[in-house]
Amino acid sequence: MEFDSNKPIYLQIADAICDRVLSGELEAGGRIPSVREHGADIGVNPNTVARSYERLTALGVIRQQRGIGFFIAEDARELILKDARERFLSEELPAFAERARLLGISPADIASKL
Repeated sequence: MEFDSNKPIYLQIADAICDRVLSGELEAGGRIPSVREHGADIGVNPNTVARSYERLTALGVIRQQRGIGFFIAEDARELILKDARERFLSEELPAFAERARLLGISPADIASKL
């Protein structure tokens, strides 16, 4: 896994897991690697992976069964889409709209490119 220096690694790991859920590579109810396994696989400190798993657990995307491991939640896909939409609308869209305004790009210009 290649990392972007402009974003914390633990968020990039969490985003990569979410992307794998959205693509169908990771299915609801499926087990994901332990913190140590995942850290070894991608070459990062297990504490960094633990932070990613904590974030995903807080979002409800994964759940932990003590002594067994981490699993993709049954409604993970819906939760990921909801979170991504909210972040897009509150963070990315306003920045995009402001950039378009500064460049003199109208909504009609944008629509014609879609």
